[in-house]
Amino acid sequence: QVQLVESGGGLVQAGGSLRLSCAASTTGFTFNTMGWYRQAPGKQRELVATMTSGGSTNYADSVKGRFTISRENAKNTVYLQMNSLKPEDTANYYCNARFSAVEFWGKGTLVTVSS
Repeated sequence: QVQLVESGGGLVQAGGSLRLSCAASTTGFTFNTMGWYRQAPGKQRELVATMTSGGSTNYADSVKGRFTISRENAKNTVYLQMNSLKPEDTANYYCNARFSAVEFWGKGTLVTVSS
């Protein structure tokens, strides 16, 4: 089974930056889509950003211009550069990867933005 290992979360002041990383446990294939979702307390999980293996991106309106997603396909690794962080960005951030009809999730990494 594929495992997704996330890192980079932490506590940061408003206006600061963090870079999240997610690495898959296998490099035998390339995921069609990799990306990030987040879930704040009492809220539904929502899409943050995704990228296809071909480089097409999709961002939530709330993070456009502030967050940047990138991939290293050969390593099955995805990154999320988060700049100009706001308190409303506080959430557990989950890595997601899709291959054909199969979907995988990481266990999440906590991002806390103080005001």
